Parts: sequence; C-alpha cells; structure tokens
Amino acid sequence: MSIPVSRTAGPDGAERIAAVGPQRLRDVLGRYATGVVAVTGIGPRTGEPYGLAVNSFTSVSLDPPLVAFCVSGDSTSWPRLKAAGGLCVNVLAEDQREACERLAVSGGDKFTDLPWTLSPGGAPVLDGALAWIDCVVEAEHPAGDHVIVVARVTGLDRHADGGPLVFFGGRYGGFRP
Repeated sequence: MSIPVSRTAGPDGAERIAAVGPQRLRDVLGRYATGVVAVTGIGPRTGEPYGLAVNSFTSVSLDPPLVAFCVSGDSTSWPRLKAAGGLCVNVLAEDQREACERLAVSGGDKFTDLPWTLSPGGAPVLDGALAWIDCVVEAEHPAGDHVIVVARVTGLDRHADGGPLVFFGGRYGGFRP
C-alpha cells in the first residue's frame, strides 16, 4: 500500500516532505477517536457557572492523582474557569451532544436550561454525565496555540450509566460498552 506524502524540493534540490499544515494535521488527527469532557467551575465574584468542552483530556499520574487537558490559547472561558479555583471535569455521555456543543461556543449563557448540581468541590456536575472529577489547577504549560493544563484530582465518582460521547472525523457519536 502506498502512503501519499506531499513533497517539495529543498534549497539544495533534494526532495523534502512538505511542512505539516494546520488543516492536514486536523484531518489526520481526526482519525483518532477521543472522548469528550466538559470542564466547569463557578465564578468567584459572580457565582455564575462557566464551562467549556474539551476532547484533549487524559490521566497523567496515579500518585499524585493528576489529569490534564488542553485549552485554546484564545479561549474566553478559560480565564473565568481558572479564576474559579476548583474545577469539575464532566465525562460526557453519548446523549449529551447538545450540552457539549453549547459549551463549545464562545460567549453567551451556556448553562440556560442545562441541568446541573454542585460537586463536593463546588463546581457544576452536569446531569447525565458518566463521571465527575473535581480538581485544582497544578500547572499550565504554553504549547503552540493551546495551553496544557495539569490539574490535581481532589475528588471523583461515577455519576450515570451509559456510553461515552466520542469525537471522530469531525463528528460526534457514541460507543456502547
């Protein structure tokens, strides 16, 4: 099987593989299925819930308990969430696509008609989420056009049953365990 690769000639005339462009990277990495989470918090001054959708979430360490997720560097929600102190990572269920899409947009009241309760750590747990993970930001690392956020887990539990919301090839879907 032949793998198509974009090639160019270098200054010395030698053949080189072309640089990876953002769209090509998105297209190829879109072949990797990811779960989807919602990161939520409560504004300390406003008492308002804030949140954003993330598909770059992972476990980092069991001891100490650490997780990580990536946030766009130009996110308007992340500064509000970071100021909240305590965060909750909601593992979204396959029937929570609408909640995910609502939390993925910029601005507006993302929580109107979106049912939730407070986690023990004081951040929103979305009704129907498969699990919740309370955490606090441990470190942030600039990485290109994103920020890698490492967070210490302070509490967690299963919440609802069902299959996860999955993102693959630019679309949402589900997976039945």
